[in-house]
Amino acid sequence: MRINKSTTNSSVLLGFSTFPGLEGLFFTAFLTIYLLILIGNALIITVTLADQTLHTPMYFFLRNLSCLDICYTSIIIPKMLENLLSEDRTIQFARCAFQMSVFLITGAAECFLLAAMAYDRYVAICQPLRYTLIMNARVCYGLVAASWLAGIPMQLAQTFLLFTSRFCNSNEINHFFCDLPALLSLVCGDTSINEQVALLEAVLLAVIPFSMILMSYICIGITILKIPSVEGRHKAFSTCSSHLMVVLGFYGSGIIAYVTPKSRDSLGTDKYLSLFYTVLSPLLNPLIYSLRNREVQIAFGKCFPFCFCELYAQL
Repeated sequence: MRINKSTTNSSVLLGFSTFPGLEGLFFTAFLTIYLLILIGNALIITVTLADQTLHTPMYFFLRNLSCLDICYTSIIIPKMLENLLSEDRTIQFARCAFQMSVFLITGAAECFLLAAMAYDRYVAICQPLRYTLIMNARVCYGLVAASWLAGIPMQLAQTFLLFTSRFCNSNEINHFFCDLPALLSLVCGDTSINEQVALLEAVLLAVIPFSMILMSYICIGITILKIPSVEGRHKAFSTCSSHLMVVLGFYGSGIIAYVTPKSRDSLGTDKYLSLFYTVLSPLLNPLIYSLRNREVQIAFGKCFPFCFCELYAQL
């Protein structure tokens, strides 16, 4: 369908229309995953707040990570579920702009928050005697506030720049949400400015935090190798292994989706790849941090001794 932005104020999210007849199956699967995301991350928030032993910087950052996961999945999955149940897959430009800007802002926040968590692990392992002095409450609140606010100016500017462009190729977005690469493919004319801004955003909001994480783990690795006992090295590594798994999953799929060169044919592939950091990563994060963390397991047992959560904590 060829259409000009001047004649409409909405677009069509194609979503998973290439699999006709499977909408009911997809709806059931994604609804189940969404409920598990909400429950899992809400439990992490509740348990780390309720148990006094978890009132430490590490779990303060983890609570904020769970809040971020709830926020950006809630801006994407409900609309995806709505489209799976309805033949009308249109989305208003205003809602599309809001969805994209919130997703980009929370995505940037997660990049910086993961960097803050890596710094916390660096201080804990490399400078343990100064840990409480360095990671004081003011520093922790400052790092979290900076993480939440860092991406707002540039992401709002990118959203404004994109949605004031002229969409003249098609009103069909080959994605299940309003993602930047899919929308850029619909812009009529030169998109070099948009792409330059996107590249600048990638460097400032993703590459720099990732570089900070990488440097933190290089220092952590060097320190762990200096520990004489195998048990000591294992204990030190176990304190950051969960975070490292989350970082690899989030950045791995994100780099492929946003940093690698694009072609028109690759957009369909990116749609399915983005399921990892928009759906699977928020689902796996609470599992990774609970299944691999004895302190969280014990806290689950304390807070929910007579429900399924005790079984969940012992898995």
